[in-house]
Amino acid sequence: MSGLLDALPAAQQRLLSAAPSGGELATHPMLAVLSDRRVFDDTWVFERKLDGIRALTVRAPEGTRLLSRTGRAMNNSYPELVEALAAQSCEDFTVDGEIVAYSHGRTDFSRLQQRMQLSDPRKARASGVAVTYYLFDLLTLDGKDLRRLPLRTRKSLLRRALDFAPPVRFTPHRNQGGQRELDEACARGWEGLIAKRAEGTYLPRRSPDWLKLKCARAQEFVIGGFTEPAGSRVGFGALLIGYYADGALRYAGKVGTGYDQAALHRLRRTLDGLEQRQSPFADVVRERGVHWVEPQLVAQVGFTEWTRDGMLRHPRFLGLRDDKEPADVVREEPAAG
Repeated sequence: MSGLLDALPAAQQRLLSAAPSGGELATHPMLAVLSDRRVFDDTWVFERKLDGIRALTVRAPEGTRLLSRTGRAMNNSYPELVEALAAQSCEDFTVDGEIVAYSHGRTDFSRLQQRMQLSDPRKARASGVAVTYYLFDLLTLDGKDLRRLPLRTRKSLLRRALDFAPPVRFTPHRNQGGQRELDEACARGWEGLIAKRAEGTYLPRRSPDWLKLKCARAQEFVIGGFTEPAGSRVGFGALLIGYYADGALRYAGKVGTGYDQAALHRLRRTLDGLEQRQSPFADVVRERGVHWVEPQLVAQVGFTEWTRDGMLRHPRFLGLRDDKEPADVVREEPAAG
């Protein structure tokens, strides 16, 4: 056991066990619940909500693996992150974090898209898109599973076990949070805050011990079709999107904004390869010039609100996601505060 773990109180040392495989951890990360709660006591801590993609890194004697939350290897897309973690003096750990790209001082998911689509390390390095990996949790260390330790302890161990320098950074937290702090975060152009129970364990599922406090509404949706372009529009007119409920893909509306010319052409080529004759939606979709596609692509979509009939108001395309399975996409509703 490392010196850091030897220094833990005896009660916390008894919570340690043999670490599971890194692949198992990557495919069962802890996930946050969307919440309208704005009043918290001192048993919570607050981190910045980052607009990027989730990633776990496993450092072991056989090598360093950067994994998506579905367990997909991402070493070739972000070689500089793998190198930074492979160079750590600590040689056995699993960390959880978020990969982001910045534009004008703010995290920019659309800019990150340019790296997400690359699988050649040379092209990734030459893309001109710098990425930063913010680490916020330490799941294993020196062969021991830390997930039963309190969050404060895991973050303290994380800060001391690794050396932090660009492109790898530690995710700081605050001990106070609520409506005022969320308003301040929104004014800075942040996505929002993540509230976490300070003494909480790391659970391999979505849990109310982690809460998403968002500045604006956005979530993932499954693409089930698209319409033909009209006028001077190229590629396609709008994406037809939905979410799963009781095993059925429910229609949530069409998204016609948020694309540049390159995205319209690129997406159309991808969609043409997924075209099918029947609608994947359980609901009747009344649109003209529709092409149905296999529900394999997941899009990040921003919007203002849900309408009474279950459609999105003012939706806008933010980018494709490859870190979430379509079957896991559901309608996010804020948990009661």
